[in-house]
Amino acid sequence: MRQPDGWFSTTLRVRYQETDGMGVVYHANYVTWFELARTEWTRANGFPYSEIEQRGLYLPVVDLSVQYKHPARYDDEVIVFCRPVAITEVRLKFEYEARLKNEPDKLLVTGHSEHVWVGKDWRPARLRKMAPDVYETLVNSVQKAGGM
Repeated sequence: MRQPDGWFSTTLRVRYQETDGMGVVYHANYVTWFELARTEWTRANGFPYSEIEQRGLYLPVVDLSVQYKHPARYDDEVIVFCRPVAITEVRLKFEYEARLKNEPDKLLVTGHSEHVWVGKDWRPARLRKMAPDVYETLVNSVQKAGGM
């Protein structure tokens, strides 16, 4: 499902194994949910991450931030939102939000991740040169989100 202003969303249900002894989602699982949303975003935009890797490109995380607002619990349905907000030929930044599906005004977490495009040799790669179609899709998405 696409959202206005450039947000993409995917829905999941909290599994028991994702909770901790306090009965809430363990904090690191939100990072996994961010990755899930980011991966689905790339697929929905026509370039599954597996195809990017086949082109010899990788996108490791170089910075990550999560702000916890409200806990999610076992069996909650959660909507995870994702959008790219900044891009250069070598770097890419995504923003995230997670909200309860039945209470969409209840913000669970916000966050961002920054990535660097690298080749198989793990040296920085210029996306515009190596995958111009992917670069153009990302630039257009970032512009829709009001960033750059």
